[in-house]
Amino acid sequence: MFTNQSSKSHLLKYYFNTERMKMERQEYAYHVPVLLPESLEGLAIKPQGIYVDVTFGGGGHSREILKQLGEGGHLYGFDQDADAEQNIPTDARFTFVRSNFRYLYNFMRYYGQAGQVDGLLADLGVSSHHFDAKERGFSFRFEGALDMRMNTRAGQTAADVLNTYDEEALADLFRLYGEVKIARKLAATIVKARTEKPFSEIADLLEVLKPFIGKDKEKKFLAQVFQALRIEVNDEMQALKEMLQATLKVLKPGGRLVVITYHSLEDRLVKNFLKAGNFEGKAEQDFYGNVQSPFRLVSNKVIIPSDEEIERNPRSRSAKLRIAERKE
Repeated sequence: MFTNQSSKSHLLKYYFNTERMKMERQEYAYHVPVLLPESLEGLAIKPQGIYVDVTFGGGGHSREILKQLGEGGHLYGFDQDADAEQNIPTDARFTFVRSNFRYLYNFMRYYGQAGQVDGLLADLGVSSHHFDAKERGFSFRFEGALDMRMNTRAGQTAADVLNTYDEEALADLFRLYGEVKIARKLAATIVKARTEKPFSEIADLLEVLKPFIGKDKEKKFLAQVFQALRIEVNDEMQALKEMLQATLKVLKPGGRLVVITYHSLEDRLVKNFLKAGNFEGKAEQDFYGNVQSPFRLVSNKVIIPSDEEIERNPRSRSAKLRIAERKE
């Protein structure tokens, strides 16, 4: 049946990878956790430790953290999305915090854990559930309302942004958050189009975007526009800054900070903060030339998914994992 040993090996590898993909889809129907073994290793989990998953989502990372905790350990999981609440585990060692992670310090202080946390995980990717739920408006693949809110109980929608922001503000968000090269022209077109028909549905936006879409880069352009709107709607960059700053008051000396990023804007903030303790990356030095950073990098090299993981979960391809330890 097999022409040689290598073809047999390849077929067996394909079979086991396929079966593993099926199992992951069943276990993680909401979202497949990215860089799972690597992030758990980065946390260096202590059985009696206190940990925080600020991006609970489908609970994939949280469930694995709980498996390594003993009776004295505890995990806090943050998520502002009501849909994530269906994934809350029944475990006395777990506390769900119904909030945006920008309020990390407030809640850890409330629970008496400020300065006591042994490790914190932040997976900044949008859950597969959000992209696949057409009614949430995160994906240009479906028909539906232009919503894009992580917290559907409050805040402005993507339609609100498109209908109310002036041309300059729209151009700025497309340029800064989507790195759209024709941001100014796109903003002017949107402002003109909404005078004839206000934006409401995804189809309304796609119709306006048609003249700007090149056949060879259609998906990339649409992804840039939708990313920019999503970031603005959820105030993602400012929330990330506030969460990172809060880790300085939440982590104990020696505590680990593990962050998974998915695009250059957030990765730049994380990289600079871990390296220099600020978002500009300006490293301050003491009298002897030593960099004054509140963190020690556990790995100087960014960790990315293996080819095997990308094959199993294509949405992991842009992920970057960074690990740092709070200095004494």
